[in-house]
Amino acid sequence: AAKVSRQGLYLHFANKEDLFRATVRHTIESALAGAKRALATENATLDERLRAAFDEWVGQYVGRFAADASDLMEAAEGLVGTLVTDQEKLFVDAVAATLRDAGLAAAYKPAGITPRQLAETLCATARGLKHSCGTQEEFARAFAIAVRIICSPLA
Repeated sequence: AAKVSRQGLYLHFANKEDLFRATVRHTIESALAGAKRALATENATLDERLRAAFDEWVGQYVGRFAADASDLMEAAEGLVGTLVTDQEKLFVDAVAATLRDAGLAAAYKPAGITPRQLAETLCATARGLKHSCGTQEEFARAFAIAVRIICSPLA
């Protein structure tokens, strides 16, 4: 896709591990940037912004990887360190801020639930759906239910 030979590609990286780290960094930073753009879309409803953000963060990967991709990610942890968890924290922060700004903090305050807890619950739901859905479309339909539940106090 880059129109570069394998040998040419390795001229830019010291070894396969550096190439892998750069690929993971690019992928996760691009997903976070796309998710933040979706959350900031001014002419979209909260429901639409959340669904689009989670599609950028998780949904686009549903059905693209074999079942053994989790083994790859476990092996990769030593190579990328805390990159994935650091970026996920930034994503949760962005979702929590969006929920707070939308007025959900007040709606859930009597139940003792914070916007961060709502964001973490949506992330956990998305991770579970990523593993149980076979396609991006199936993920989107199932995740839309979670978003409607979270956003229901605003209806």
